[in-house]
Amino acid sequence: MCIAYLALGAHRDWPVLVAANRDEFHARPALAAAPWPQQPDIIAGTDVRAGGTWLGVRRDGRYALITNYRDPAAGQLPAAPSRGALVSDFLSGGLDAGAYIRQVHASAAAYNGFNLIVGDAEGAYYLGNRDPAGQVRSLAAGRYVLSNHLLDTPWPKSRRLRAALDALDPSGLDRSLTPVFEILRDRTPAEDHTLPRTGIPLERERLLSSPFIVSPDYGTRCSTVVAMRADGHCILSETTYDPQGIAIERHDWPYTRTTRNSSRA
Repeated sequence: MCIAYLALGAHRDWPVLVAANRDEFHARPALAAAPWPQQPDIIAGTDVRAGGTWLGVRRDGRYALITNYRDPAAGQLPAAPSRGALVSDFLSGGLDAGAYIRQVHASAAAYNGFNLIVGDAEGAYYLGNRDPAGQVRSLAAGRYVLSNHLLDTPWPKSRRLRAALDALDPSGLDRSLTPVFEILRDRTPAEDHTLPRTGIPLERERLLSSPFIVSPDYGTRCSTVVAMRADGHCILSETTYDPQGIAIERHDWPYTRTTRNSSRA
């Protein structure tokens, strides 16, 4: 997943709103978001090749997402563990969000570049293992955007998505999530002079500069919206796309937040 917007504690009726696009090679096999057969309290997609997931929720209110950190000059650790497991391990585990992300922090250098956000009833946290500060960040109430650099890095696509979703009236979410999906389908490229310089060719930088990406080999595979109401009624909704950017299917997974014990470390 390559871009995500989060509104945490920003709306009285909707304390958690996540709107995200997952960008990936079309040849990489994946399963669409659904309750996991062996752990039906978890609703998430599945990376068939490496296991794990890029975004998911658990019915007790926890949620997590991850993006890769784009830095081709740094190279890749060939034996690094799967970054998707950082999301699935949190969703399936017993540690609360704060304890879990501190645990990840201790071994973060073993992974290729990532940005991880985990949240539950106790709070939400961010960790980027390429962040020079090198610290876990507790996320206060507010709005955030994350792409393939550090949290709230003002890339053009990030500023564009954040401005559109900040302006969205959340009172309409009870009726339809379609306006959120429409915003996520923004294919407007950034102007060349505003592009970040991340070490990839300019043509590729242009391709990746829109919130929604379409190309024959790589692009936006799905858009996911997580909306949690203050009264405990929640939904994870996902639309998947083909290589032409045409919607293939949409699945809505409403659920009611449950209570589940967690442990602290």
